[in-house]
Amino acid sequence: MDLDPVFLSRLQFAFVVAFHILLPAFTIGLAAFIVVLEGLYLVKRDETYLRLSLFWLRIFAVSFGMGVVSGIVMPFQFGTNWSEFADATANVTAPLLAYEGLTAFFLEAGFLGIMLFGRKLVPQWAHFFASIMVASGTLLSAFWILAVNSWMQTPAGYELVDGRFFPADWLAVIFNPSFPYRFAHTVTAFMVTTGFVVVGVAAYYLRHGRHVTESRTMMSMTFWLLSLSVPLQLVIGDSHGLNTLAHQPVKISAMEGLWKTESRAPMVLFAIPDEAAETNRYEIAIPALASIYLTHDIDGVVQGLKAFPRADRPPVIPVFFAFRAMVGIGVLMLAVVAWSWWLRARKRLFDSRLFLVVCQAMIPLGFVAVIAGWIVTEVGRQPWVVYGLMRTSDAVSPSLTGSDVVMSLILYIAVYAVVFGAGLFYLVRLVRTGPPEAIEAHEPELGHRPARPLSAADAGG
Repeated sequence: MDLDPVFLSRLQFAFVVAFHILLPAFTIGLAAFIVVLEGLYLVKRDETYLRLSLFWLRIFAVSFGMGVVSGIVMPFQFGTNWSEFADATANVTAPLLAYEGLTAFFLEAGFLGIMLFGRKLVPQWAHFFASIMVASGTLLSAFWILAVNSWMQTPAGYELVDGRFFPADWLAVIFNPSFPYRFAHTVTAFMVTTGFVVVGVAAYYLRHGRHVTESRTMMSMTFWLLSLSVPLQLVIGDSHGLNTLAHQPVKISAMEGLWKTESRAPMVLFAIPDEAAETNRYEIAIPALASIYLTHDIDGVVQGLKAFPRADRPPVIPVFFAFRAMVGIGVLMLAVVAWSWWLRARKRLFDSRLFLVVCQAMIPLGFVAVIAGWIVTEVGRQPWVVYGLMRTSDAVSPSLTGSDVVMSLILYIAVYAVVFGAGLFYLVRLVRTGPPEAIEAHEPELGHRPARPLSAADAGG
């Protein structure tokens, strides 16, 4: 059997990234949530916020560790599987990844220990500051990674010399045309994903009558945050789509399932795209609606897939259905947030059994939406690894064989099964245990000195 190293390398990278992205999708939002809890405790001295911070900090530590382990694997693939890409783009991509290490990793390494283990060793304000620094580090990591990815999507600020990319304007490289939209859209998605995990866990406790005070607190405050972030995400997503239309119109055509270039283009609600016949089967569509939201003109012309050579089109089916999964989950999230408004107005936010069941069921959907969005972005970019300039087929290592990739993929699957299996098992145990019922009486108030001087017995014991 002929094993295609290009396809298998893409499959391997997709496997690794799909699992790794689940961790930043959670830890970036969770780090910000812990900052809010720490700040509220610092100001109000309400131990409810402290107990919640202790609880989520344990979950953050496990998730962060899993993210580090799964993230280490990805850079190796640039050398093993994608050496031609690395050789051509290293002058642009390598410094950006180095900036991530010099900023994000230094912040996280410098303050993570204080955040996790220094609560009784430093004042509360210092612990709060350490939490801010760790959260800032997670955001900086996303900043640089998305700068690299966005440059690959909409390359700018470069010179092409003898087949290699050289930076000509670093600001143009970093703040390339799609970066602001992609960064805002991705980070907001991560915050929303974390928010629905928090309310889902709170709903689980409320359904079982456990940790009621803590659950009511985190559900109420998180739904206020979701009330801002979910509608904002829909607006940002629309702006990101318009930016994509300007720079990658063929991706939009695949997302929308449009084959013909036409005015009054329909919004395709459902179809089964047939790439061989260049048409949709079983199509259900709303006339003219795509022209309205893509061009803001009912008579606006939208390009179809037939306007582009077959060799330059992305695979339509995964992009088409992933886009609908992402948008569908976003609409469902908005509906749940609106439901929370209705229940809060009637003082039943914590009492509706059906609502609590739905909130608990929403826990995985944010992650599904993140993966779906990643599929739209990355599969929709094909067949290019640097859009319009370098094809994916030209980026793979020339000496790589299909059997090499199969062996390494099997090894990755085995390692990830152990790492993610053990991590998920421990996370479930932490959730079932829940927040501490009370701060232990024998411990000094966190961040302060003991109330009495140390005795000789203390020193010896």
